[in-house]
Amino acid sequence: MVHLLASEVRQLLHNKFVVVLGDSVQRAVYKDLVLLLQKDCLLTLRQLKAKGEHTFEQDELVQGGQQGHMHNGTHYREVRQFCSGQHLVRFYFLTRVYSDYLEDVLEELQSGEHHPDLVIMNSCLWDITRYGEDFWPSYRRNLERLFGRLRQVLSESCLLVWNTAMPVGDKITSRFVPPEVQFAAASVKINVIEANFYSSAEAQRHGFDVLDLHFHFRRHTGKYLQTDGVHWNQCAHRHLSQLLLAHVADAWGVELPQRDPVDKWITDGPGRGRPGRRLERQPLVCGDQPACPLPRPLPLPGRQALLPTPSPRPPLFPLLSPQRHPIPLHQVMPPFPFCPQETCFSSDHPFQSDQFSLNYFHSDVPPSTQTEFAVQGDFQYCPQPPVPRFPPPCYQQRVPVVHRGFPRYHPPDPYMPWRRRPKTSKRRASAYKEPRPQ
Repeated sequence: MVHLLASEVRQLLHNKFVVVLGDSVQRAVYKDLVLLLQKDCLLTLRQLKAKGEHTFEQDELVQGGQQGHMHNGTHYREVRQFCSGQHLVRFYFLTRVYSDYLEDVLEELQSGEHHPDLVIMNSCLWDITRYGEDFWPSYRRNLERLFGRLRQVLSESCLLVWNTAMPVGDKITSRFVPPEVQFAAASVKINVIEANFYSSAEAQRHGFDVLDLHFHFRRHTGKYLQTDGVHWNQCAHRHLSQLLLAHVADAWGVELPQRDPVDKWITDGPGRGRPGRRLERQPLVCGDQPACPLPRPLPLPGRQALLPTPSPRPPLFPLLSPQRHPIPLHQVMPPFPFCPQETCFSSDHPFQSDQFSLNYFHSDVPPSTQTEFAVQGDFQYCPQPPVPRFPPPCYQQRVPVVHRGFPRYHPPDPYMPWRRRPKTSKRRASAYKEPRPQ
């Protein structure tokens, strides 16, 4: 998965209206997306824990929150909005997957001046912990009503991505969860998996996209889950944003930059090889010639490139004998620095697109305004091989395609029915050839 930069995210969501619906976890999804639209840094712990604040990174509190009485009841409301010259992102806090308040939100989106281009939604934990013990019939019934209404309200060009609920910890101490439910954390974990199965099946039945976050984060609760057992830290949310943006780019047919993953926010542990040592990719060397980068992959037919392809440079032949300095295939980008709100961004000045230059954030990809590769002063080119007369091979890599509601490839996840798995044959081959009956 390619990790997108802030400039690339701004280009992907250019002139788009994004709506995020859900609980406090989805509010953190909204905040990380708003931050990533402006600068390449992570959320702080203070920003993740903030609730109903009047402003966050140049957004505004439209309704609820600190404008009224702060509480953890099922009638809590919070509407936030970030608006720039080319981007509009709005968040609605939900405590139930379908209710009269959600119907008012859908009517507002339908009758508004701008129609949403992307809707990101999830509602699970409040539904299974705050509405009684017998919550399954009402939750499944509300799921059917929700997706039926979304099919009627949203336009055909709008992309809806249903996020499955993320895993919870073995001990839940979040304040919105009742005390009697906190002692039954094991049953909550099972109920979350079952609720994800029902919601994802209903979303696919209506032709909507599903992003299985529970599957992606199922093995990372010990390191990236916060102590309350419900919310996640800033690294997990940045990884979530990258998963979401990659899914959206696939659905819109946008070709992402062709480069290897720079730095994983979520790590599965040491790779193959000696324990404790990180394996690095070595440049390919052919004979005595220095290593040269592979040709840039060609864009797939029918897909729109996110960034312009830089113009190729003519082969340069140095006057002196070239030194053998191999060109690495990829440069490793350092992780994003932590940027507190009061130090890295001033709300008194408007945001400038060129405010964060390469001196502040180092990257192996040139900005969108630069059309040529930058060359250092002490760098020398090696002699170029002769150009063949036959066309060069195409190093084209297939990218998974997102099908609306019915993906062609089903990865192994905990929600796959058992009937799809192939059965092993019990017949054994004979050790010797049996004689043919006469």
